[in-house]
Amino acid sequence: MEYIKVYWMHDFIDEPIILYSELDEKRFEVRKIEIYRNNRIGYATYDISVNDTYLSEFPIPEIIEINVDKQFMASKISKREFEDIWINIIKIEGKFWK
Repeated sequence: MEYIKVYWMHDFIDEPIILYSELDEKRFEVRKIEIYRNNRIGYATYDISVNDTYLSEFPIPEIIEINVDKQFMASKISKREFEDIWINIIKIEGKFWK
């Protein structure tokens, strides 16, 4: 598994500004968290979608490819960092899905 964090610099009200993804060996999302400017939070797994957050149908590009587009700033994060955020988000939402 690989874990990434992507900042998306934009002015769209209805789009997330921070995205966290857990990727499998083929770079497909397994879990995803989206954080919006207004503090709205969405998350998704294969069978769960909260606040209109869905897993991508396509493999996620490598970090270097994402960062070619200047509106994105992507980096790898640790499994621990992703898990800490995932658990905190789930607690906020009052649900627990693993």
